[in-house]
Amino acid sequence: MHSSCEVSALRTPGLGYENSQGVQRAVTECIRLARVRLNEWVRPGETVLLKPNWVKAEHPRHADGWRTVMTGTAVVEAMAREVWWAMEGRGRLVVADAPQTDSSFAAIDAVLGLRAMEARLRSQGLNLRVVDLRKEEWVQRDGVIAERRKLTGDPSGYVAFDLGEGSELAGHAGAGRYYGADYDAGEVNRHHTGGRHEYLLARSAVEADVVISIPKLKTHKKTGITAGLKNLVGVNGDKNWLPHHTEYGWREAGDERPAGDWKMRLERAAARGLRRFNRAVPAWGPLLHGRARAAGAALFGETEEVVRSGNWHGNDTCWRMCLDLNKLVIYGRTDGGFAEERRRYLVLADGLVAGEGAGPMNPDPVLAGLLLFGTDAASVDAAGATLMGFDAERIPLVREAFRTRGYAVSVGSDWREVRLRSNVPAWDARRLPEVEETFHFAPHFGWRGMIERQVRKGVAA
Repeated sequence: MHSSCEVSALRTPGLGYENSQGVQRAVTECIRLARVRLNEWVRPGETVLLKPNWVKAEHPRHADGWRTVMTGTAVVEAMAREVWWAMEGRGRLVVADAPQTDSSFAAIDAVLGLRAMEARLRSQGLNLRVVDLRKEEWVQRDGVIAERRKLTGDPSGYVAFDLGEGSELAGHAGAGRYYGADYDAGEVNRHHTGGRHEYLLARSAVEADVVISIPKLKTHKKTGITAGLKNLVGVNGDKNWLPHHTEYGWREAGDERPAGDWKMRLERAAARGLRRFNRAVPAWGPLLHGRARAAGAALFGETEEVVRSGNWHGNDTCWRMCLDLNKLVIYGRTDGGFAEERRRYLVLADGLVAGEGAGPMNPDPVLAGLLLFGTDAASVDAAGATLMGFDAERIPLVREAFRTRGYAVSVGSDWREVRLRSNVPAWDARRLPEVEETFHFAPHFGWRGMIERQVRKGVAA
């Protein structure tokens, strides 16, 4: 068993999630194409975490838009069976994610049928459990947090880590001005100052013998793309420990948007004040905040039209946080320390229906019919970016995954050395720079014109 920079790319045009047998055959074939013997990676009696992307059930424009936002249940179920067979029917499977905090897990279950999948697989003898890793679920009204509900979270608990100088954020100019997932920016900065770079991970990810990331392949407003690397944001235990971007001050630069004028700074100051009021006066704060957001959209522009909140190619913070989480999953121990040996970590990316444009929450569908599989997350992401029609060198999350500080995320040193194994002749046995026939995904508008590849010879047949 060894990690490899080879990635399999299986294309099955027209294959839908409703065809569960077809998806099972496709997943089996995708693993075979990668020349990976799964029973060398997963052993009887072990615990395996399957980490899909269950970010949010709703799509703002399409009734069935979940297909472009979340990993298809048929893909997760197929991978669970492959792993169980490799384990010879002995061990434990945990299928888990931490969806966006303002997402309803009940709504996600209603769309994807997660509890039905759990019952079906358990009836077939699989020792499998579906888990929501979050400690809290928010209810939003008019885009503002109106209610916070406590959840049971990961039944195994959580583990705190400090990467210190081994963090990709070490020495970063944004220290002290990070913005996380909540209105209290002080919380995220308390964990990323004074040389500390702290993260809270679900113990289920840290105690697993093997982690298998099963992301949705789509564009992303803060990191360019979502695939295996970005997907690990869903194993953290508190999203307000995660720096998303660096805020502008009146004098200091930041990466939340391109350098602006007085109008941008006025909007930023107003947003800070509203967040403070929301926390201080919970009875009236959300109502006022919601009305102010609506008025602000008219004055400053809609989020889907104006770059803000780090939703652009200049975001120099979010990719660093994502790579830190990958380090922790690969090397983290349950006592908060770090192992020398890499945790076994595989990626199966779901691009049967992929997403382009305003990802990750508002993408348009691309019926790519694509599955990617590999034993190195950085290599899978580089392959995904290339086949989407993007230049991996211009996506920091992908480029820098091959040269991380302190702890190596990739077993390779350059995305250009990644080689494809595919049922598509134009892709098979080629290194990524040699691949000419690709899809032409539209990037998020904040990345438009910055990451598209120059070679454009059409979608592979």
